[in-house]
Amino acid sequence: MNAFRLIRFVLPMTFASMAVLAHAEALERQLDCKSTPHDFIAPLQDKHLLEAKPMRVENNSINAFRPVKGATLTAYGFKVYALVAYQKDDPLFKQGKGEPIGDAAYGAVVWGGDDEVAQKVRAAGSDAAVHHVAPFITAIFCKL
Repeated sequence: MNAFRLIRFVLPMTFASMAVLAHAEALERQLDCKSTPHDFIAPLQDKHLLEAKPMRVENNSINAFRPVKGATLTAYGFKVYALVAYQKDDPLFKQGKGEPIGDAAYGAVVWGGDDEVAQKVRAAGSDAAVHHVAPFITAIFCKL
C-alpha cells in the first residue's frame, strides 16, 4: 500500500515537471539580428510561451512582452524577464506616443550582469548590442 501512495504522489509531480520542461525555449538562434521582430515574437505567441498583448509600450514604440506563467525562456543561458520588439506597419505591435525607435528592432531583457551577458553574446557570434538596464538586468538588442 505504501508503494501505491508513493506512486500517487510521484506520478503527478513527474508529469507537472515535464509540463514545465515542455514550456522551455532557448532564444539564441533568433538573437542573431538576422530575423524580423514579427518572426521573433509571433512563433513564441503561437506556442503560448509569450503573452499575446504587450505588458508595456514605450513612447518609442518598443513593445515589451512577458513570458506566460510557467514558461521558461532563456537567452545565452540567462533567464528572460521580457522580450521587446517593434516592427513598423505590423499589427502585432502597438505604436507608442512618441517617435518610433526605427522601422524594426527586437531583443530580450535577461537576468544577468552586463559583462557576463556581453561575453556570451560575443562568443556566440551575435551582432546584438548589450545594454545595462539595472543591476543584474541586461538587454540584448537588435536594431535593424
